[in-house]
Amino acid sequence: MKTWDYATSGGGNTGKKETGCCNIDSFNDARAAAVEHGFPHYILDIRDEFGDFVVENFVEEYMAGRTPNPCVMCNTHIKWRALLKRADAMGCEFIATGHYAQIHQHTNGRYFLRKGIDETKDQSYVLWGLQQDLLSRTLLPLGTYHKTEIRQMAHDFGYPELAKKAESYEICFVPDNDYRGFLKRRVEGLEEKVDGGNFIDKSGKILGMHKGYPFYTIGQRKGLDIALGKPAFVTAIDPDTNTVVLGEEEDLKANEMKVGKINWIKYDGLPDGYEAFTKIRYKDKGAMANVYTTENGLNVRFYGDVKGIAPGQSAVFYEGDDVIGGGIIQRSELPFLSK
Repeated sequence: MKTWDYATSGGGNTGKKETGCCNIDSFNDARAAAVEHGFPHYILDIRDEFGDFVVENFVEEYMAGRTPNPCVMCNTHIKWRALLKRADAMGCEFIATGHYAQIHQHTNGRYFLRKGIDETKDQSYVLWGLQQDLLSRTLLPLGTYHKTEIRQMAHDFGYPELAKKAESYEICFVPDNDYRGFLKRRVEGLEEKVDGGNFIDKSGKILGMHKGYPFYTIGQRKGLDIALGKPAFVTAIDPDTNTVVLGEEEDLKANEMKVGKINWIKYDGLPDGYEAFTKIRYKDKGAMANVYTTENGLNVRFYGDVKGIAPGQSAVFYEGDDVIGGGIIQRSELPFLSK
């Protein structure tokens, strides 16, 4: 799939060799394998849809003081539906992707995600937005293998260079991993619009000036360019006042959060107080919580404090290795036991 044109669309890699997932080397690797094994190779060009939805959402979320997850947005709204549309045109019943996760069918008839057996590479977290019509037609053949096994297979099948190919961790349309530079290129006059805001502490005391609220994320410690005589962390962001709140690491802790835009997977809903293992970011170890349904989504109460709940990130709920569902974090709350 061609999702992004780095050379002309502000990918942060202009004039250099493309390093994202849509680079020419990746296309050529896939094409060579297809030719060798006698099946056609196609490239789906979804740059317009990707730019209009995923990239614009990415920019809008940072401008709203939130921290987005573009992979979730792409999988949920763009990539899967584009693949299935093409599959329908070709008369194919299923699509297959290289994600490290599994799909199973429950006795209740619903399809659900399960963690890949290689927990170090598990990608079930970024797939929580897939609905039943998508899950029921998807195959994830890598979910029952470890990454080392897949690399060995590639080597054994005669693709030694693919077997050694480096992994990509950056945002696919920001291959230099400089999201701040990307925002500056996408939003005309951004630096002038947001420059001169204040760092404050939780009491409202002004600590100094910052470079603009979109350039900070919850939990950030490095790159603040302010000396307070002790470690400082971003604990809150207010886009309306261009204010960034700094505090101690302890101030990042909360044990309750609001979650919206819910997609249930294994069940079509949960009883109030349901116990679920909850992850608040991709590499999060997770924590147990009780989940309560509200008028606007979910209220999630953790058994203990968790650190760095960031609005805009995904909350994904697990029952053992099975994904129950997920949603978008709206905000964190002060410890409910002290209310």
